[in-house]
Amino acid sequence: MSEKHKERRGIETRAIHAGLGYAEQTGAIIPPLFLTSTFESGNPGGFDYTRSGNPNFRNLEETLASLETASRACVFASGVSAITAIVSTLTSGDLVVAEENVYGCTFRLFEEVFKKFGVEVTYLDLTNVENLAAIENHKPTLVWIESPTNPLLKIIDIAATASAAHAAGASLVVDNTFASSCIQRPLELGADLSLLSTTKYTNGHSDALGGVVCTRSDEWGDKMTFAQKALGLQPSPLDCWLIQRGVKTQALRMARHCENALAVAEFLEKETLASMVRYPFLKSHPQYDLACSQMSGGSGIVTADFELSLDKTVALLDRLDLFKCAESLGGIESLSCHPASMTHASVPGDLRREVGITDSLVRFSVGIETVDDLIDDLRQAFASIGG
Repeated sequence: MSEKHKERRGIETRAIHAGLGYAEQTGAIIPPLFLTSTFESGNPGGFDYTRSGNPNFRNLEETLASLETASRACVFASGVSAITAIVSTLTSGDLVVAEENVYGCTFRLFEEVFKKFGVEVTYLDLTNVENLAAIENHKPTLVWIESPTNPLLKIIDIAATASAAHAAGASLVVDNTFASSCIQRPLELGADLSLLSTTKYTNGHSDALGGVVCTRSDEWGDKMTFAQKALGLQPSPLDCWLIQRGVKTQALRMARHCENALAVAEFLEKETLASMVRYPFLKSHPQYDLACSQMSGGSGIVTADFELSLDKTVALLDRLDLFKCAESLGGIESLSCHPASMTHASVPGDLRREVGITDSLVRFSVGIETVDDLIDDLRQAFASIGG
């Protein structure tokens, strides 16, 4: 069967049937786990040491490249490792233009690690078309966005940002973690790099860490492979095997995440005193039309500001039963998060508040449980604090 025919297969089929190498001699339907640190020299696969390559890496890379419609993919130990790999390609004096609502750990890497080596970052609200037009004036090397953003779920016009970045001679990096490969493919919209924390929706089971950078550029692909090896950013074979297992059901999971999250968002908007509820496919979202045009679903994150005191916000999270308060997102189970004290604690308070991350903001990662149970859990928690 031709490779072009395989490329036309649906995303569900590719998630299951891509990346099945290194099992030919046994006929295993699921490729085995290669728990080895080193390889005999001269083997057919060209492997030498797992830090610089392993069959489980290559299988997962093939699958994720297919899902992101990339020609190259490079897997890493975590999403932050993938971010590190990209930023490590910069040199002193290079400038990054980043969306102002950037993930807290990305901000920390920029401000507390790479800034020491002369990498500068300018933060802009890239939902503002005037700021998009001004990118060229900054002469950046990279433009860095998330869409949807964490935790405010701003939707950035990827195609327009790609055009602005390329006009400035810059490459566009899109952190696609909150959307997932199932419902958004940044490379098809003009991005140069699509980054994901595969810990989240790709794996979906909260039992493995991983990251990936996908690209259609051999130059970028070579840079990522070098970073994986030279900086020691490689994942474990076990985590790759687990993530590849998880990705086979990603399309089914994402459909339920989207369905449940929309129902939760509608409940919060209609039946609570929230001053703001954000979900990309909620009609009240400021970029609703854009979200519908570049995403095939709203994904599984809902963010709301209940304008409660910090103590009451913490009490609300404590009263939840199914929405455990924990870092991370994208697993089959529902989670709640207080961004100001958790995921974005490394961002100075004045900057957090300036972009809208208040002490009363709560982020919900909506899982695939029975949605009525999730809404009942929220209802009882509000009742218990008198909200």
